[in-house]
Amino acid sequence: MMTFLWPLAFLLLPLPLLVRTALKPLPQSADGALRVPFFAALAGHVTKGGHSALRHWLRLALATLIWLLLVAALARPAWVGPETPLPAEGRDIMMAIDLSGSMGREDFALNGRATTRLGVVKQTADDFIARRVGDRIGLVLFSDRAYLQAPLTPDREVVRQLLDQAEVGLTGTETAIGDAIAIAVKRLKDRPEGDRVLILLTDGASNAGVMTPQAAADLAKKLGVRIYTIGVGAERMAVETAFGRRIVDPSQDLDEASLTQIAETTGGLYFRATDVNGLAGIYREIDRLEPVAGDPRYLRPSVALFFWPLGAALLLAALFTLGFVPFGKFTRRAAAEVTA
Repeated sequence: MMTFLWPLAFLLLPLPLLVRTALKPLPQSADGALRVPFFAALAGHVTKGGHSALRHWLRLALATLIWLLLVAALARPAWVGPETPLPAEGRDIMMAIDLSGSMGREDFALNGRATTRLGVVKQTADDFIARRVGDRIGLVLFSDRAYLQAPLTPDREVVRQLLDQAEVGLTGTETAIGDAIAIAVKRLKDRPEGDRVLILLTDGASNAGVMTPQAAADLAKKLGVRIYTIGVGAERMAVETAFGRRIVDPSQDLDEASLTQIAETTGGLYFRATDVNGLAGIYREIDRLEPVAGDPRYLRPSVALFFWPLGAALLLAALFTLGFVPFGKFTRRAAAEVTA
């Protein structure tokens, strides 16, 4: 689409007419006048055949065209293309998911059916990832040891697929919380400050790994990584024993004090999820605390065209000055005939 970036420049179009109207003509004076003996003959010869009127209108038309082209160039014509969305600048979020043996415990219910903790975590985390438009998401899985399943990437579909493929006990049955934090922090430390976030989800206490959870939290604080910790597991569960049906606490191994300390050290929060709705609500709260990027910005690429009218104006002015226009020939021919 053709447009003018400085359309107000067209207000200059009547400027020559205004200048001609406003300025007074020079007074006629006989002093210093140049007397040309053959002026009358020259004037009569040129006027003969209407050459004088033709030259006048040609000059006026050419000057008007040159002025129009100069003003058009000043208005900066440009060809503007269609809107192109710019990539949104989002946050860098690592998700650390516990795959220890206890994550296979069926103390959650989904659609009225008993479901493992990991099954519920997959569904709610999948919804969370799908909503994080513009963010870069990474995935760390841990049990006996921690490993990077997906580096930070804007391709959220890949992260969702890798999370769906995770299985309980993939690398053991223990819980290496400190190592999981350390691996996530290593991936976040080179990202822009202020947008480094780690969401750590577990259902137990750290009992494996090289680094302690508190040491890893101190490192995260030093590198500006906020950690949101989530403890999952029901508080009451009915089990059948040799002495009949009993109510037990399936989350008695959950180290809430340690998870709370990790979150407080890094400026995050600790959440407790005892059912599906609670876990989904936690992710919505994290959405509120760490809002996604705003609406995408759009750019309309443009190509400057001002040099076309400017070049045409300069070319016409040069031709006029050098006498390569028709009325220049009329003038030279008439002068030659009078001289003869």
